[in-house]
Amino acid sequence: MLLKTFRWAFAVTGLGLVAGVLYDGWTALGLVAVLAVLEVSLSFDNAVINAGILKKLNAFWQKIFLTIGILIAVFGMRLLFPVVIVAVTARLTPPQAVHLALTDKDRYQELVTDAHPSIAAFGGMFLLMIFLDFVLEDREIKWLGPVERPLARLGRIDMLSVCVALGVLLVTSMTFAAHAHQHGGGHADKAQTVLVSGVAGLITYLIVGGLSDFFESRLADEEAGERAGQRSEDAGAGRPAVALAGRAAFFTFLYLEVLDASFSFDGVIGAFAITNDIVLMALGLGIGAMYVRSLTVYLVRQGTLDDYVYLEHGAHYAIGALALILLVSIQYEINDIVTGLIGVTLISASFHSSVRRNRAARR
Repeated sequence: MLLKTFRWAFAVTGLGLVAGVLYDGWTALGLVAVLAVLEVSLSFDNAVINAGILKKLNAFWQKIFLTIGILIAVFGMRLLFPVVIVAVTARLTPPQAVHLALTDKDRYQELVTDAHPSIAAFGGMFLLMIFLDFVLEDREIKWLGPVERPLARLGRIDMLSVCVALGVLLVTSMTFAAHAHQHGGGHADKAQTVLVSGVAGLITYLIVGGLSDFFESRLADEEAGERAGQRSEDAGAGRPAVALAGRAAFFTFLYLEVLDASFSFDGVIGAFAITNDIVLMALGLGIGAMYVRSLTVYLVRQGTLDDYVYLEHGAHYAIGALALILLVSIQYEINDIVTGLIGVTLISASFHSSVRRNRAARR
């Protein structure tokens, strides 16, 4: 099962490492390997969240996620995204941005770094909304009861998550503007960009997530009568009785892709701390993305989220931490090791809590 699920990730790893050596010698092999580890460590929580959503889809859309979805994740976000960012911010054509990335790597890195505030604001707000909607929902299973019970009561207030997110964004942009003004105003004009980008991230979440929920509810209502009292074979594997298809599955797939894009922001920006070579970044981050996708499938097929019920909680807390780190990184530099360790620590803690819960239930 393990070999079958990860076979494509292993194959891409071999091809990517060989391509790195052919491109820039043995030093490139080490850089590609480090970038792949960076991507996996920063995106493990992404795999857990993706698994919770992917298990809702039928077999066809799961295959779409693993084929077209991986192309979008690897080539779209890890290769084209940095080029598009530079093209937009520097007002270049995509071919000019690619030429700059290959011929003047220092200038290319500088342009991507300049675009970081808007990237972090968009991704941070999108991820913050995911976290807030999770912790403000009254769930039957609670991991940190003293924290989650009062938050669930507060969640009864309509649109509270949106209000909190907008408040955080307003404080972030005002702090950024005040800091820029205090230090000579070099980035004062970017405060408005941060605000606009953050609102765009919030709107994107509301539109994509809202459409996904709408069509999912419609599909569930239509099939409730037909499947009442029945349990599909997939239910035993951790899937719901109604496997999403059609428009519901499409918008859920779209939501997954936007979610993956938001998670990839910190990996792409953090990669510049290791190398400013766009080819090596694409190879290393692409390999890491393949492992994240394979891990997502493994979690779904093994029913891991049903066996270890607190894993999803830990992943969402890691998302909340990542969202705040992205917003803070607009003004302050934060080491990617810190980001990765926070996510791994929270997920590990939730896993051990799940193990203890399962042992207590067997007694």
